Amino acid sequence: MIHVCSLARLHDTVTETGAKHVVTLMKDVAMVRRPASIVEANHLLLDMDDITAVMDGYVPPNEAHVKKLIDFVTAWDRAAPIVVHCYAGISRSTAGAFITACALNPKRDELTIARAIRSFSPTAQPNSRLVALADVILGRKGRMVDAVRAIGPGLASYEGHPFRLELE
Repeated sequence: MIHVCSLARLHDTVTETGAKHVVTLMKDVAMVRRPASIVEANHLLLDMDDITAVMDGYVPPNEAHVKKLIDFVTAWDRAAPIVVHCYAGISRSTAGAFITACALNPKRDELTIARAIRSFSPTAQPNSRLVALADVILGRKGRMVDAVRAIGPGLASYEGHPFRLELE
């Protein structure tokens, strides 16, 4: 099971879910205090800004970030939940959850996964750059990009509400 939240809800979400793995997708990952129950090897830190195009002075999500994410989640034993978070719990984290679900379920329909995310989170707005990079790496032939486009933008918010996404 994948749990998605903001940085502000990270510790509570890990405690409430019993998660043993965490993925952090945000700028200034040094701000993140790893929950005590998460061993260092089970915490992936991906330092990136929440942007969809290259901009001077910013770190855009890139192929290396997505490959590290896919490698990390495919190595996850699924014995306990995983928490995917970003600063607000709206864009990078929902993209990370979507990518995780697609990577772990190569035959599962992308639109079904995207619609599940939307049903649990009206504020979800998966980062389109992360999704597009993963779409290529996972060989999804544009279906991930189309699925995120199909659910449309999320409702405006400063922070998303935590939610869970089933893998099956």
